[in-house]
Amino acid sequence: MPSSVRFSALNVALWYVAVSVVVLVMFATPLWYVWRNTVEQGRTELLQQDAHSLGELFATQGEAATSAAIEARIRNWPPGTRQLILLTDGRLSKRAGNLPAWPRQVTASGLQVRPIEVHGRMVSASLLHLILPDGYHLLVGLDIERFETLENLFLYGLLGCVATVLLSAAFGGLTIRRALLARVHGISQTSSAIVEGDLSRRLPSFAGEDELEIVARTINAMLDQIEHLVLSVRNVSNAIAHDLRTPLAELRSRLEELIVTRPGPEQTFGEIEAAIADTDRVIAIFNALLRLAEIDSGTRRSGFVAVDVGEVAGEVAEFYQPVAELKGIALRFSARGELLARGDPLLLAQAFGNLVDNALKYAQHNGTITVDARRGPGDSIEVQVCDDGPGIGDDEKAKVVERFYRGDASRGTPGVGLGLSLVAAVARLHGGALELSDNRPGLCVSLLIDTLGTRAPRH
Repeated sequence: MPSSVRFSALNVALWYVAVSVVVLVMFATPLWYVWRNTVEQGRTELLQQDAHSLGELFATQGEAATSAAIEARIRNWPPGTRQLILLTDGRLSKRAGNLPAWPRQVTASGLQVRPIEVHGRMVSASLLHLILPDGYHLLVGLDIERFETLENLFLYGLLGCVATVLLSAAFGGLTIRRALLARVHGISQTSSAIVEGDLSRRLPSFAGEDELEIVARTINAMLDQIEHLVLSVRNVSNAIAHDLRTPLAELRSRLEELIVTRPGPEQTFGEIEAAIADTDRVIAIFNALLRLAEIDSGTRRSGFVAVDVGEVAGEVAEFYQPVAELKGIALRFSARGELLARGDPLLLAQAFGNLVDNALKYAQHNGTITVDARRGPGDSIEVQVCDDGPGIGDDEKAKVVERFYRGDASRGTPGVGLGLSLVAAVARLHGGALELSDNRPGLCVSLLIDTLGTRAPRH
């Protein structure tokens, strides 16, 4: 459809009708051409054969034999025959044939189509005029009104086909228009509901692979992403308002106490040090939120390179080894097979570090933490961190990846509830997911990574 034509359901229906007619014309035109040529060619060959055989007979046996042959042929023709034949002398006087006299319309030799009078009525005839020796004339012809009748029947049939195609095309076009309008109406209603704030609405989608279904699924995926981002922003805003209030209130309280009490230098420096710690906590929250925003927007995917996931996980385990030894915890690392993928090594190291740091917080004294890097299901790589701490209840497993969520087991431990949220975001960025399972006792957290790093982030 030309770009200058405005797209609408009505235009689609009209174009459907127009294309149907054009296709019919393209089919009928060569058929009509072949029909006409075949009929005319067959008619001409028949006349030429008759004229040639009679001409040879005249040249070899003379006028009497030719006249006798013509009369015998006429007697054998069935009643109502369309064939015409006439033999005359040089003065155009009739010698034999079924025409009463030489047609005055025939003045030249050769093949021609002329209206002539036959038994009192005018007919259109295809005639071949042959001049014989001694000035004799031979005229053979066919009444072509029969062929004209057939041609008219063909034209009437063609016109009937055109009418049928037009009606079918019009019905099909209107059906397509109604279907398009119904789908567009559904899109319009869903869009209006979303504009009014109902982000849960989605376009109706059915099984199939037609173009509108592909568009509907793509739009629904886009709406899922928009809803996820909007809810994330809403949750983050609420969480920031709640979680930043405590450190800021503590900071203000300390500073106000310093102004009111004006303690000695040692206590003052102690309060300043605590105020700096509160400030660092606020900054850490903002830095974590900024990293999450970068990950959610997908901008970090532009920095993907080839990464040995096992090597990155091993370096993280080695980094935390001194901390584990100080706490009397055995930190064991293992890597199996080739673990190459495309990803952001800094984000992966931070995600693995968050998992190990969480395990160190909750592992038992003299307990064990295992970090295992291996091939996962399909084309994925799995890095699993397991501890023997208190674990997480099934009702909390889905909540711990929410931003600023802190369960009962985390009360009294440092942190702001963004660690697992960041790990889950890194997993989504790398086309994977974060899975939690029981270690009995303790918790196992698995970070799955797509080895190609090219799949769309999961939500």
